[in-house]
Amino acid sequence: MTDALDRALFHSRTWLDSLAERPVGARASAAELKAVLSRPLPETGRDPADIIDDLAADTDAGLHANAGGRFYGWVMAGALPSALAADWLVSAWDQNSGMFTVAPATCVIEEVAGEWLKELFALPLDASFAFTTGCQLAHVTALAAARHGVLRRAGWDVEQDGMFGAPPIRVLTSKNRHGSLDSALRYLGFGQAALVDVETSPLGDMQAEDLARHLAGWDGPKIVCLNAADLNIGTFDDFRTLIPMAQAAGAWVHVDGAFGLFARTSARLAHLTDGIDLADSWATDCHKWLNVPYDCGFAVVRDPEAHRAAMALGAAYLSPSTDVRDPADWNLELSRRARAVPVYAALQELGRKGIEDLVDRCCDHCTAIVNGIGALPHAIALNDPSLNQGLIRFERPDASAEENNAFTKDIIQRINADGGAFFSGTTWKGRSAMRVSVVSWRTTGEDVARTIETVRRCLEDAL
Repeated sequence: MTDALDRALFHSRTWLDSLAERPVGARASAAELKAVLSRPLPETGRDPADIIDDLAADTDAGLHANAGGRFYGWVMAGALPSALAADWLVSAWDQNSGMFTVAPATCVIEEVAGEWLKELFALPLDASFAFTTGCQLAHVTALAAARHGVLRRAGWDVEQDGMFGAPPIRVLTSKNRHGSLDSALRYLGFGQAALVDVETSPLGDMQAEDLARHLAGWDGPKIVCLNAADLNIGTFDDFRTLIPMAQAAGAWVHVDGAFGLFARTSARLAHLTDGIDLADSWATDCHKWLNVPYDCGFAVVRDPEAHRAAMALGAAYLSPSTDVRDPADWNLELSRRARAVPVYAALQELGRKGIEDLVDRCCDHCTAIVNGIGALPHAIALNDPSLNQGLIRFERPDASAEENNAFTKDIIQRINADGGAFFSGTTWKGRSAMRVSVVSWRTTGEDVARTIETVRRCLEDAL
């Protein structure tokens, strides 16, 4: 085992040391990766150290350098030093962190880390929480509690009697929502027909008048899902207005804060989240702005009774009293990785002030990238970033909108093939655009300058 671990350490350090200069995007095609990785299932075993050497060599060209400072796609970052090292310990310890009796130390670490995160986000300290694989499963967890809560008020026990025959629930969501909400609701048996789109402004925030109309038009159980920063330009809904309105109509309010919840940690950005603490549940990702390794989501629920009833394996309130928190009572997994351990390490490495600095710095870098690229010929900044998300479009003045959609996609491909930076694309108001998403602790002013230069070079080559 020592030889294999030594080789893994060597290749890990080699990878991390290469991030500053290696091409940011993967270079191998699917066919090329399959050619080297699709070996016959071996009949006999191999030396573990040799396996690790082959893994490092065979995958090198197929890895994105998203842990580096010039990767701006999909709200992805790398891992802080303490979080990465703690994650290695998690693998070495191999604790099944579903119950205290099975994994005492890691379950207590999870309890402490969860309390720290609630304090960091200024959410109700008596709320319950769960660490999940990501924000998608955080939505499932929180919305399962929401389902229990609204049906309980309607006189229906969904854990006992299921969804068949239950009072129909309407889920009022923004047209600007992330697709993970749709899938979470489907997992919970709602069906796409239960979702009702609420109108948004040109910037994508939910309109109070239309929400009021939909709330008044449905007498049954209701859930309202709001955005804490949409994925394109970081727009926040007006929580101070919308949450009391929804709750007055009997709705449970859930907030998708995959990365936007971290605006709560910044003195200059916290106003964007004004009133968010009034909601009934929240979901975020730690593997985004907290920069811990994949995977780690976080769900918070104001009503612990509804949360535990929806998730616990046994009868939620017939268990003997105990001072020990069992993670399995609060999420879908009984067998689970100790994913809170890297969070515990990262929160100590950064501290409250370090997290605020990271968030502010990423927002500044995003603005610099959007403005810098937007000043180039044939580039248009589609927004003035208020957070860490920006949009750029590339246009030829004599081309049609459809031709410029294709031109934008072509420039994105050229940038990613160049290797100097990496961006993902999106569609905004019917037009193709390049997303600028900055969440990495590694991104520097030098990275920003190199990124703008890469885009300038790729634009010149395309014209």
